[in-house]
Amino acid sequence: MPLQIVNYNDPILRQKGDKITTFDDAFRTLSAAMVDTMHDSHGIGLAAQQIGRALQLCVVDLRKCDIDFDWELDGAKTPLDLFMPMVIANPQITVQVNTDQYILEEGCLSFPDIRGDVTRPDEITVKYQDEHGVDHTLICNDLLSRCIQHEADHLKGTLFIDRMTKRVRATIDREIKALALDTKAAAEVQSE
Repeated sequence: MPLQIVNYNDPILRQKGDKITTFDDAFRTLSAAMVDTMHDSHGIGLAAQQIGRALQLCVVDLRKCDIDFDWELDGAKTPLDLFMPMVIANPQITVQVNTDQYILEEGCLSFPDIRGDVTRPDEITVKYQDEHGVDHTLICNDLLSRCIQHEADHLKGTLFIDRMTKRVRATIDREIKALALDTKAAAEVQSE
């Protein structure tokens, strides 16, 4: 069953996530519900903060995207269908030496219909644990790298709008302020 996605200006989006220490059935159920929510919302990534939980947990699934990225999982070119959707707990990201920086338009499920250009490094290594607590190392670039960086930012309370230049942010500032007001109004109605 899909979960409720929190929109911008909900304070949970600015909270740093707690480290995942228990990989039990409840954790796997939460992870599966996040995957369902991501798919139901037509997203390619979702962080725990976006469903109201301050945890070091995100999910990613790029199988329906153009596969114009490279990856190596645990030293092998594992087929995407064998490891996606990915459950990523406690990610630690390292930017590859001498990688290029690219500007691409990003969106976010917590910012419906709002998009803007963000600069990110192209190639990363991410060490993480899956839904069973098994350690993995993924080296990736392009869209997969960008998606993981975007979701890992959420786990630290950083949003994609924080990574935009002032000029880019100014072009969507009206929409962001309107969303913030809508979120505040919805919270007030809910608390009544």
